[in-house]
Amino acid sequence: MAKSRSTFVCQNCGAITNRWQGRCDSCHEWNSIVEETPGTPSAARLGRGRPFNLEGLSGEGPAAPRLRTGIDEFDRVTGGGFVLGSVTLLGGEPGIGKSTLLIQACAELARRGSRVIYISGEEAVTQVRLRAARLGLADAPVELASATQVEDILATCSTGRRAALIVIDSIQTMHVESVDSSPGTVTQVRASAQALLRHGKSTGSSIILVGHVTKDGQVAGPRVVEHMVDAVLSFEGDGAHHFRMLRASKNRFGATGEIGVFEMTGLGLAEVANPSALFLAGRDAGAPGAAVLAGMEGQRPMLIEIQALVAPSSLGTPRRAVVGFDSNRLAMILAVLEAHGGLKLGAHDVYLNVAGGMRADEPAADLAAAAALVSSLTGAPLPPTQVYFGEIGLSGAVRPVIHAGARLKEAGKLGFARAVLSQTQQLNDDDKGAGVTARAIGDVSALVAEIAQAAPRR
Repeated sequence: MAKSRSTFVCQNCGAITNRWQGRCDSCHEWNSIVEETPGTPSAARLGRGRPFNLEGLSGEGPAAPRLRTGIDEFDRVTGGGFVLGSVTLLGGEPGIGKSTLLIQACAELARRGSRVIYISGEEAVTQVRLRAARLGLADAPVELASATQVEDILATCSTGRRAALIVIDSIQTMHVESVDSSPGTVTQVRASAQALLRHGKSTGSSIILVGHVTKDGQVAGPRVVEHMVDAVLSFEGDGAHHFRMLRASKNRFGATGEIGVFEMTGLGLAEVANPSALFLAGRDAGAPGAAVLAGMEGQRPMLIEIQALVAPSSLGTPRRAVVGFDSNRLAMILAVLEAHGGLKLGAHDVYLNVAGGMRADEPAADLAAAAALVSSLTGAPLPPTQVYFGEIGLSGAVRPVIHAGARLKEAGKLGFARAVLSQTQQLNDDDKGAGVTARAIGDVSALVAEIAQAAPRR
């Protein structure tokens, strides 16, 4: 019998080496390689398979039944509720409110008669009860347990009535007895997730796996787990702000990029029905360097304020500081403004911030960022009832973007009267009836000229 040979696996990226080393060659993480002893490989040959029927692309199947939590923002991100038998991976930084959100969702489902099981591998049952009492959810018939062995958890969930929802908090604390490695290692996380996934698919129970995140915000553990599950959600937020965002980066049963917005209160997480009004609350509409972006988050239109500060620099290399915006895209916008807008920004410090802790990642934010930069440099405040959206090309042209109608309707709903967009943007009659006047521009030189005309005399 061949002797099993130890392997060394990086706990950050899953790379395998034949010896220990201090730094992983794949992800360059320090002290992340752990020795693991794999099971004896099977030498059995494949048996004779049985043929199965193949089907064509045409035809209709039954719609996937959904399990709605009763929290509208949560259900929006999942595509209308959890599909029965689906497995969802939820990641987020420590203390951001993942457990609070899940215990609220579990309580809503349990109160409507569904069987809900909450398994905590990090906290005792008493700690979960204290949180539920603080949130006013102690009366909800949620079944709690503190366990880490997957075999015991599956045996418990298989007894009695089928569970509609099973929450595992967190997958990094789970371990499978047949795998000879410590909890949290790549092998254990993969084996535990696979066992829970099989249980969900075979019984029809929806399962939520809570995952830890790394320093760069990615879900810790092997990337294969994200491919195994049906949906990957991330719960984001900033300790300096009182709201949180639930974002879907993968969803086999709904749209990706959808977000749900919550506000952290003394009684837990409250839904924010109108995020645009929240992000624009308290803005100084008369200050130069502030532009409102009519953006999109998934299928939801959202108005966001982009702030810029351009100031003369005393340094040999001016500073470029960015919060909530892509630094490479800012460098491109600055280059286009210099080359095609006639601005001289090489001797100025540039600071760009997306207010409220939001992120503006879509190309449609280019025009709003450029308007904020020009406004700050010239000292001309932008019209308070005007929004911007459009992509800026390297030639200086303003290019059209998608979902123009939804952006205009959201702006009109919040009292904005004018929108600056690309002159090649296609608008239909419904878009024109949103109550917002479209101001079409062709390139950044026209944008610079329009803002410079309103600059105060010096």
